Amino acid sequence: LRQAVMARLIVRDLGALADLREVTATCTALAEVSLRFALSHLTVWLADKHGQPMNPDATPMQLVVVGMGKLGGNELNASSDIDLVYLYPDEGQTTGDKPLSHHEFFVLLGKKLSLVISDMTADGFVFRVDTRLRPWGESGPLAMSYPAFEDYLVAHGREWERYAWIKGRALTGTRLDELNAIVRPFVFRKYLDFNAFAAMRELHAQIRREVIRRDRVDNIKLGPGGIREIEFIAQVFQLIRGGRVPALQTRATLNVLPMLAARGLLPDDAVAALSSAYVFLRNLEHRLQYLDDAQTQTLPNQADDQAHIASSMGFADYAGFLAALNQHRNHVSRHFDQVFAAPQSEGGDHPLAGLWQGALLDNDAQALLAGLGYNDPAAVNQRLQQIRSSHRYTTLPASNRARFDTLMPGLIEVAARCKQPDLTLARVLDLLETVARRASYLALLVEYPASLQRVARLCSASPWAAQYLAQNPMLLDELLDTRLLYAPPDWPALRSELAAQMQALDGDTERQMDAMRQFRQRVTFHLLAQDLAGVLPLETLSDHLSDLAGLILDATLPLAWAGVRKRHLDVPRFAIIGYGKLGGREL
Repeated sequence: LRQAVMARLIVRDLGALADLREVTATCTALAEVSLRFALSHLTVWLADKHGQPMNPDATPMQLVVVGMGKLGGNELNASSDIDLVYLYPDEGQTTGDKPLSHHEFFVLLGKKLSLVISDMTADGFVFRVDTRLRPWGESGPLAMSYPAFEDYLVAHGREWERYAWIKGRALTGTRLDELNAIVRPFVFRKYLDFNAFAAMRELHAQIRREVIRRDRVDNIKLGPGGIREIEFIAQVFQLIRGGRVPALQTRATLNVLPMLAARGLLPDDAVAALSSAYVFLRNLEHRLQYLDDAQTQTLPNQADDQAHIASSMGFADYAGFLAALNQHRNHVSRHFDQVFAAPQSEGGDHPLAGLWQGALLDNDAQALLAGLGYNDPAAVNQRLQQIRSSHRYTTLPASNRARFDTLMPGLIEVAARCKQPDLTLARVLDLLETVARRASYLALLVEYPASLQRVARLCSASPWAAQYLAQNPMLLDELLDTRLLYAPPDWPALRSELAAQMQALDGDTERQMDAMRQFRQRVTFHLLAQDLAGVLPLETLSDHLSDLAGLILDATLPLAWAGVRKRHLDVPRFAIIGYGKLGGREL
């Protein structure tokens, strides 16, 4: 079956009859069909010997085969390993005369399945199988129950596993809602997770070091400007925002990239360049693998192979092909460096680092603060000393304290440029102390230094703004893109956005209420920022706040009505009448 499907697919691909999506979807479908067919036969064989594992409702329990990587993302290569993780819902014992524990049964079943799919025979093999992405890797059990898997993720799950499980997809089994409830909060955090930048940056550095060590710079997957860098760009935004934006909880890279442009997370030209490079590199990857049915992403050395590759990619010669390849890789490297560039100024390198770290005598520190423009340098220096010696600061996790230390010299400098430097610094310090244990918010301010400047300006302009940010620190994310922050509200679009959120959370009243609160806070914050920037007349601001209240009421009414016992009416026949400032559109 594999040989027949692949022969047909290669002809269609090289004949320009199939695009990249068809090629990867076909390879993925072949793997899924093969796995399901083999699993069904092996399950019957093993159950005949040892009995069938059963669910509490007396239905047969099945092995849950989770496809990871490109298999999970419906992006499988022509000659690729398939990354599998084996899970099962509960512990227990099979029903036969020679019973096994569920663990023993499913471990044995997983071993047989891996062997059947990957065994090399005179007719070749079906797919190479890799199970090293399971908990504890090669040293871990081949199959694991849901409760044990959840315990592992909570206690031992690492950042790279969050990245890996973005693409995790159950290919077989039942009770998959239980599995999704375990995986989703591990991968997609409830709040914005800017820690992902540092984690992905370090993971990429490890890969880059390994590429250099093994002299694989020409590897189009792992080398500079390769496929992995495009995937990292897409997935870091998924890790950061997927918990807040369910649409980003998708698996295929080519589906994620356009969403980043649509949401203003990446410029349109960057997404176009990355998408074009991804298609080019994946097509090239397939052609490299067609040569010898080998899992390779390295350019060939032989002249004949080079000529085949150039021709199959639509180029007259290898030099022309290399020029196009290098152009794509340069584009990818440039955009990768822009997304993952390390913060420009580490706290220890800043000219004011010594001031924050207490390395100066009091007189010298006060003179430096006075020179920056602070009105009461003694009081400011005392506040800095109090923070450094406070229990809240000294008991911070090391990573949080390092980020706090990175931020402080820049904050002292930024606040000094505001109209009321002493007051501005005090307000921002109150905010930072409030969020100091929330590593993601500190990471946001470190990764985006311009956002710290915007925080300082807002806090300088309004004590209410400073208090509002401290109460709702998730709004710090709104400061990243001033185009969106200062754009006038598009009420039809906002109405559609809120309706989509309510639909996505249908049945979960608590999360719907949280989503409405966050929606209201976000829009209010945008209006606050626009008011402080002087771009909104008072009358317009009141109109917008009244429109926001009306929109929230419109969204709340059908949700409340759905929970009311009703006899003949699906739609409520009553009006909500606003009085006072709402009625007069004077909020």
